[in-house]
Amino acid sequence: MKVRDARTVAARWVREHAATAPDFAGAFLSGSSVWLPEDAELPAASDVDIMVVTTAPRPPAKLGKFTRDGVLLEVTYLTWDDVPSAEAVLVNYHLAGCFRTDTVLADPTGRLTDLHLRCAARYAERPWVLRRCAAARARIVEGLGVLRATDPSHDQVTAWLFPTGVTTHVLLTAGLRNPTVRLRYLAARTLLEQYGHAGFHEELLALLGCADMTRRRAEEHLRTMTAAFDAAARVAATPFFFSSDISPAARPIAVDGGRALIDRGDHREAVFWIAATYARCLKILACDAPEARAAFVPGFAELRADLGVASAGDLERRANDVHAFLPRLWDVAEAIIDANPEVRAAAGIR
Repeated sequence: MKVRDARTVAARWVREHAATAPDFAGAFLSGSSVWLPEDAELPAASDVDIMVVTTAPRPPAKLGKFTRDGVLLEVTYLTWDDVPSAEAVLVNYHLAGCFRTDTVLADPTGRLTDLHLRCAARYAERPWVLRRCAAARARIVEGLGVLRATDPSHDQVTAWLFPTGVTTHVLLTAGLRNPTVRLRYLAARTLLEQYGHAGFHEELLALLGCADMTRRRAEEHLRTMTAAFDAAARVAATPFFFSSDISPAARPIAVDGGRALIDRGDHREAVFWIAATYARCLKILACDAPEARAAFVPGFAELRADLGVASAGDLERRANDVHAFLPRLWDVAEAIIDANPEVRAAAGIR
């Protein structure tokens, strides 16, 4: 399916469902689909993210992933407090990219269109790019700050894994690229190669612990994660913000997407999402089927050992390694900004 057709499906869902709510204030696209040309094929392992703005004091729970007319949609709710101004959006490295082009699906108030126009005009200005990179760097530090040795092993790994993975987002933000979630390491590799920093990708993988992982070993971890995924998807009942990522609808992304990466030789770049998904599956099983969880702990322990985070002490040490890595990361990010022909000087305050 072409991206334009998938966007049409998304717009129709908004019109027929979201827009009928009394507190509906607008909707726009987010995620990887907004970075693709309209005539491109939507990848099989991709969804279309819809952000619905509501006037309610608090946004409803994330609706998550579901299939509509052959398209996997993912719906998240925001309030105006989440997008209060162009300046607030421009410093948010995930949201800013949504407004660099016209992704508005519905705009009864006109505010989203105004945000798009203001953000698009300033998105590539150097001060805003630097501020977004700094925000991503701050997310690394803040994320590592919640690492606790007393937490369950799957939560410990998650608390280390995601901030470590945000190192790629600092670079992608510097390159004015999509700070994608599942494919972050693959996207970072492409960016670094284009800017003459190919060797730095090996350092990112080493920080994650998979620089030397073989394809065969990645396949083994995908296989054990898949078994945990199928078990968790069958019993999931406790709501988590990531619940729809561990569901039958999301299997083409979490499982088949990992398989596709491994099959094309990008097995090391597949490890991040294999580990993230495995940890989430164990969290679901711990809540909703604790008796079944034990069968999947050994495979997770093997993955932890291969990543070099077998113990709480290992995780603390590796978190310190990430902190020590940040100055070098920032140097490379600044080098990419300096070399990026799309980045321009600020035109002044508007």
